[in-house]
Amino acid sequence: MDLFGDLSLRDKVNPFVQLLWDKGSLYEREVINELKIEFTDLSQYSLDEKEQKTTEAMDRKDPLIYSGRIKVGDLLGDPDLLRLENGSYIAGDIKSGAGEEGGEDEEGGKPKPHYAVQLAIYTDILNRLKRSNESRAFVWDIHGREVPYDFKALYGTRRPHTLWQDYQEALTSVRRIVSNPDETRGAYSAVCKMCVWYTACLKQLSDNKDLTLIPGLGRSKRDVLVDSFENIPELAEANPSGYFNGNKTIFKGIGPDSLEKFVDRARLIATDGKPYLREPITLPVADKELFFDIEVDPMRDLCYLHGFVERNNGANDTEKFVYFFANEETKECEEEAFRGAWQYIQNSQPAAIYYYSKYERTIYRKLQQKYPSVCSGQDIEDLFASELTKDLYFNVVLKSTEWATRDYSLKTLAKYLGFNWNDAHPSGAASIEWFDQWVKTRDPKVRERIMVYNEDDCRATRVLLDGIRELT
Repeated sequence: MDLFGDLSLRDKVNPFVQLLWDKGSLYEREVINELKIEFTDLSQYSLDEKEQKTTEAMDRKDPLIYSGRIKVGDLLGDPDLLRLENGSYIAGDIKSGAGEEGGEDEEGGKPKPHYAVQLAIYTDILNRLKRSNESRAFVWDIHGREVPYDFKALYGTRRPHTLWQDYQEALTSVRRIVSNPDETRGAYSAVCKMCVWYTACLKQLSDNKDLTLIPGLGRSKRDVLVDSFENIPELAEANPSGYFNGNKTIFKGIGPDSLEKFVDRARLIATDGKPYLREPITLPVADKELFFDIEVDPMRDLCYLHGFVERNNGANDTEKFVYFFANEETKECEEEAFRGAWQYIQNSQPAAIYYYSKYERTIYRKLQQKYPSVCSGQDIEDLFASELTKDLYFNVVLKSTEWATRDYSLKTLAKYLGFNWNDAHPSGAASIEWFDQWVKTRDPKVRERIMVYNEDDCRATRVLLDGIRELT
């Protein structure tokens, strides 16, 4: 879309994405300013001049080059760092995130594929320029660690695949897109809302009734099905059993149960049908109900808000919003807010507690480990395992319901049921950006905006619960 789309249709950059860029740039400058070794700084040069200066620095064998620019053929890279090791230049990047994923206590994880592809293009260029004969790179991450990236290492015995193969596949895909733009097509996914092309792409997908507008049917499954079903109406007309092949289907990676589910969802969307229950459900019964939502700043590793809408005897006019906010971006204030929220939950018992997705449980487990004096690990497990506590997303919506919507996010379902957020562009990502504003300005209006958004999320959970109870 950047190459071939109508640039006038681009949305404004998402404020949260801009915040991530700004944070990354700030962290990079902080790391460079604290370096205790000599380096060649090329950050002040324009692009073409920077490329020439990088070449000159490598010709001189400068030991560390910051903010270089390298190019060969159709490949172009702007590595944060080029470090000379045993006559070869090794590329590195400074990241404001963890250098690995999937580990515990910031260690023991695996390289991030999207970091690897970025580092691999630098390495490819260096090798083609005869500036290196290495197949490795590195990341300086937010934890102050240097994380090595070995492009020849296998993911594991179960997946005999390397990071270099990931890069080659990505490079092939990009070259195909650049040379054959008409062969590409968009696909709806959760990350789309962060993109400047969200509005334009969503309109195109909606106009085409694209299969990825069916919940759970992403790009890869769409690309398997599309030769047989071009759009949602065509899939809605399908007889799933006609495509069964024993306990499989003729569609790779899509089993009989999944195909039947996608056809059912296609029919519901195509006819704008009413949502329904796939199976009976059991919901907690209690005089007091708590609708629970938290806000977390992952960049500060801080849970800054615990919000609850409390309702008694099922009467909406009894609702009240109760919250616990970290008034400073400190561990002490985070602990105080967690302690207050935990005590409120205990004092409210017996109460039915509703939340949306496993995120709240995950964060509460982490908070307990950070602040064990608030409660025990078993206390957390008992709370979320209780029959009175219900994850509406995993335990109810995904498991037992169908909706004529393109996804099952809380925003989508609550809006479908008639609920409207006070903010024009509500999202958890936006709340993080607002919190960053509040930390910097202490503007009470920004703080109030965060509170209103969190209260709306809690109230939307209540609206969804009531909507589910009305399904048959």
